[in-house]
Amino acid sequence: MEVSTLFNALKVELGLELVAGRAGLDRGITGDRVQKPALALTGFTSMLSPGVVQIFGKTELDYLWSLPPVERRLACDFVTSCSPPAIIVTRGLDMPEQLLESADHYRVPLLLTGLRSSLFIEALHKFLATRMAQIRAIHGVLVDVFGVGVLIIGKSGIGKSECALELIMRGHRLVADDVVDVSLVPPSTIIGAGNELIRHHMEIRGLGIINIKDLFGVAAIRETKKIELVINMEEWDASKSFDRLGIVMQTHDILGVMIPRVDIPVRPGRTLTAIVEVAARNQILKSMGHHSARDFQSRMDAASRQGAESRNSRIWSTAPHALSSRVIDDKQD
Repeated sequence: MEVSTLFNALKVELGLELVAGRAGLDRGITGDRVQKPALALTGFTSMLSPGVVQIFGKTELDYLWSLPPVERRLACDFVTSCSPPAIIVTRGLDMPEQLLESADHYRVPLLLTGLRSSLFIEALHKFLATRMAQIRAIHGVLVDVFGVGVLIIGKSGIGKSECALELIMRGHRLVADDVVDVSLVPPSTIIGAGNELIRHHMEIRGLGIINIKDLFGVAAIRETKKIELVINMEEWDASKSFDRLGIVMQTHDILGVMIPRVDIPVRPGRTLTAIVEVAARNQILKSMGHHSARDFQSRMDAASRQGAESRNSRIWSTAPHALSSRVIDDKQD
């Protein structure tokens, strides 16, 4: 990603201003993190990571202003001569002329923002992580159901888009149909988005291509959504055993992250939209620590143990009487 892309995307949101080094806006950013130069200003530049944006905060600027002009220019050259993609000064701090001259000389874009370092770095990390994440296309439909990102997958023609359309008519929101672009936001968040060419559109057999945004309004769509549940639609097969208890959690691998998965057999008469809604609600409960199937299993196990203990206690309570009666009978014999 070029520095110009970062600047154009964030100049309004984060109040970025280009003050020097315009000739270097085509420099590439390869790191999804940022760095503060620290000892690099003293000449110890071996710790500077290549391709990483450098942040100058109050500490760095106070240090530069404390130096005599000649040493100040040398300190600025230490960093800019290492060709970082860009230098961003936070808090709207006044910059010495030596830093501006050094940035122009080495063609390093020098940007200014009024935000504090901590707030700016947090926002920039999110932007870089999203823009530089690994992207993969998945065949399926992504829908926001009760705030849960549900990815519906299954073979072509099984009814994914029709199920998603009915969910939209129930008030849920479409993210992507047919092609879902997924990306990994470290450490383990999978974000799904619609492909740019077909965003907000759906293909419904018999109707053709429809525009969800035009038909149902902006409230029926989302641009991106975290994927938290995978619904796998399969054709009904009487010979196949489907999970009936839901105690063991199944998962689906997306870019190395294991996402909870539910396999739903499809056959006439099943209300798939209701099942998807219940699956989303159930996933919300699980995320809060309530696992209905396991709770039910625990109660069944407890009831079985209690029943076994009760039977044993009845056996032992009647055993002494039976034994004493037998002793009496033996004496009479």
